[in-house]
Amino acid sequence: MPEYVSVSINGVPNRVAPGTTVAAALLLAAQPNRISVTGQPRSPLCGMGICFECCAVVNGVPHRRTCQILCEPNMTVETDPMEFGK
Repeated sequence: MPEYVSVSINGVPNRVAPGTTVAAALLLAAQPNRISVTGQPRSPLCGMGICFECCAVVNGVPHRRTCQILCEPNMTVETDPMEFGK
């Protein structure tokens, strides 16, 4: 098993431990999943796929619940805070 997994978050390379969820990788990278209508950064709330606060684009697929996905080598994750805040 590799010591780390390389994941691109909003175009910035990050290294996380194997078994890390994408939501946790976003938190470690200090990247919000979205921006609320009042301008506040938002991140996962429930951590089990119910609230949908953690959605992001994963490997080009939009609206993925990042708390339910484990990081894989060379995965790309994109958040679009301004899109979600509209």
